[in-house]
Amino acid sequence: MISELEKRVQRYWTQRSHDFGTVRRNELEDEMGRKWFRELEKHLPENGKLKILDVGTGTGFFAVLLAQAGHRVEGVDLTPAMLEEARALAAQRGLDITFREMDAQTLDYEDGCFDAVISRNLTWTLPDPERAYGQWFRVLKPGGVLLNFDADYAANVRSRSTQNRRVPADSPYGHVGMTDRLQRENDEITLTMDVGRARPAGDREVLEGIGFADCRVDTRVGRRILGPLDLEHAPMFGIAARKP
Repeated sequence: MISELEKRVQRYWTQRSHDFGTVRRNELEDEMGRKWFRELEKHLPENGKLKILDVGTGTGFFAVLLAQAGHRVEGVDLTPAMLEEARALAAQRGLDITFREMDAQTLDYEDGCFDAVISRNLTWTLPDPERAYGQWFRVLKPGGVLLNFDADYAANVRSRSTQNRRVPADSPYGHVGMTDRLQRENDEITLTMDVGRARPAGDREVLEGIGFADCRVDTRVGRRILGPLDLEHAPMFGIAARKP
């Protein structure tokens, strides 16, 4: 049973799903998509084709990137409309990817069944990211890798920045189709979800407390991949960690 706050998040992303899918399709065709694949590949275990869980898959961007490389990928998301976009994208590319409606904080998987868990722009939307991190640790195999990419979007809202709020329909990143009403809803949700601690240092502390090892933080990943589209007041960071 999801909370009222999660239902609000779900309603918001239902309205954004089609335009969000357009941007992710653009990103797959852009050099940005190739940069993302290289970024993921350098952190993944070097033992052939992997079983990977894409948490908060949205319209399936990471899932498609990795399935195209031959990995077995499952994607989960709380919003059915997002999953419809993801399934259509996978079908368009002839990929066999399992997409399931699921709460990232309560995963319906057995312990130790994935070689890698990956996520992008999800933890900022979760009421209890610490519980989610614990679930991701649980479903990883020993030696498995967590890759999480996110940003302190609450800081961006507080800055009153308008960066990327209006981008053309062919943009590989940013908010296509954003209205003033949706922007207000986005900002309110973002401030409500503010984790209240420094990011990514606080995330690393939580991960290490759960039991992750070799936690590495990269505060330049957004600049490398997104370039000038990386938010000035909320630059994207990456965290890579291993389950012992």
